[in-house]
Amino acid sequence: MLFSMLVAGCIVSSISAAGMMGIKAVFRKQLTAKWHYRIWMLLLLALAIPFMPGHLFQFSSWFPVLGGPLHRDTGVTGTGAGVQDAADANMLQDFTISVNRGTPEFLQTMTVAVWIAGLLVFALMIMRAWLDIRRMKNAARPVSDEEVLAVLEQCKQQLHITREMVVLESPLVQSPMLAGALKPCLMLPSRCTDWVSTDEIRYILLHELNHWKSRDNLTNYGIVAFQAIYWFNPLIWMALKQMRLDREIACDHAVLQSLDERFHGDYGQTILRFASRASQSAPFPLASPFVGPKSPIRHRIETIVRFRADSRRQNIKSLAVVALATLMVASQLPVAEAVNRNDSRYVFSDERTEYEDLSAYFSDYEGSFVLYDLNAGQYRIYNESQSTRRVSPDSTYKIYSALFGLESGAIADEHSTIEWNGQIYPYDAWNQDHNLFTAMASSVNWYFQAMENRMGRGELQGYLERIGYGNADLSGKSEPFWLESSLAISPVEQVQLLKALYTNQFGFKDKHIETVKQAIQLQERGGARLFGKTGTGTVHHKNTNGWFVGYVENGGNVYFFATNIRHEDQASGSKAADIALRILQDKGIY
Repeated sequence: MLFSMLVAGCIVSSISAAGMMGIKAVFRKQLTAKWHYRIWMLLLLALAIPFMPGHLFQFSSWFPVLGGPLHRDTGVTGTGAGVQDAADANMLQDFTISVNRGTPEFLQTMTVAVWIAGLLVFALMIMRAWLDIRRMKNAARPVSDEEVLAVLEQCKQQLHITREMVVLESPLVQSPMLAGALKPCLMLPSRCTDWVSTDEIRYILLHELNHWKSRDNLTNYGIVAFQAIYWFNPLIWMALKQMRLDREIACDHAVLQSLDERFHGDYGQTILRFASRASQSAPFPLASPFVGPKSPIRHRIETIVRFRADSRRQNIKSLAVVALATLMVASQLPVAEAVNRNDSRYVFSDERTEYEDLSAYFSDYEGSFVLYDLNAGQYRIYNESQSTRRVSPDSTYKIYSALFGLESGAIADEHSTIEWNGQIYPYDAWNQDHNLFTAMASSVNWYFQAMENRMGRGELQGYLERIGYGNADLSGKSEPFWLESSLAISPVEQVQLLKALYTNQFGFKDKHIETVKQAIQLQERGGARLFGKTGTGTVHHKNTNGWFVGYVENGGNVYFFATNIRHEDQASGSKAADIALRILQDKGIY
């Protein structure tokens, strides 16, 4: 999951940073100084997108009416897991096939490790900067010069600021700077009044108070955080460097708007004067200095010389450019969704849900169990978090593949046999002709692939969206798409789909529904009947994902269930079935 986030982050950050710099370059004359800076906030939003919870950028969760499922109540690895002959299904057997995933697991792990190492280096740099600021504050004392304090109050009144600001002077500070996040303070060089005029003090205070009024100190910490997260991306370094410069220019612009035109030159001279004395950088920059040795003074002075008050027309143009940039950022949402799709979550809410602890059944497995009582209309769920996490359905998808094949006419109830093409498969049971019942029992991958090839991706996509199957994503380059590839579904959704299948909320032909039910019937015992399908996901010859989904008819009631387990190497459909059957037995259901 973290690797997917990094991939999404790399793509989104690069496109967003390049796009934002391009927009600013093309429309630089249409943007005011204020909007040249504020437009960067959209970049910060874009940088957060890959690390947001998946459901926040799933369009289907924003607009549930559009394309919503009919049934809702409120390189790659593949594994097919199947049952033995349906008429004699007394045990569950896994049929697994392993192929290689596009990005090897060791490479994913190494990439994440390198990223974390870089993040730790930045964390140490930030800690050192914080200690430097603390050292400056410890060496500082409150400014007692009455003239400075009087000018401070005048500037606050001029900018309509009522909050109290702490003003300190420190021997460790060479340039005035605003430091701190929640309770920032303004630090001045010690005894600066000996060589700085009252007017220059006023210019400095106006500049720093404008930073404070705009809460640039908080934004600055966000910049530092994203620079640490995206330390590997040079485009982000370039963009954030420009953002800091635009912040200072916007602040200069705000000061100039509050000054009479005849004082504009004096303000510029004050910047140059402090620049000539400064040899100290802001601590990695957790603080916002008035000037610094590396500060691009030339750009600031040129902006001051060219200063013109913002017009209403230019503000309107700026808003139009910002709207364009907003669309550019919004276009990154599908990118992040596509990359993170297999790790996305289903948004589930039902008041008739009871959460229970079944961890004793799962041992070392990470997993979930979802049960729905049809008569009671109640869900009982173990592991709320995992119950809504979407993962590959593996061979459990074949339940619906069969339904689509029947509904589309790719196969018929009475004539569902597909001839074996002669290719040798690792299981003898696969190396022969199959009909729907034998193919479902032995989980024959080639049968369902051949059937779906008769349908075509377009028709198949339509069926998936019609029933609301998980993320309905067929974009995976590997074949088949339902084996540890792009298609993903959560345990809760599996149960909802089974209920919709059983009651035919899909609106399909009743005879096709009944045929699928017969194909997935496993056992009958003590007046109760068990229906279900297993699925196993094998990545690089390791069983990492196990499913058992189905339902039990017992005593005039129907219980729908889904069990999913995850493990580094021991998760299989048969193991998931073993866990599910023990739970069902202990609950007196089967």
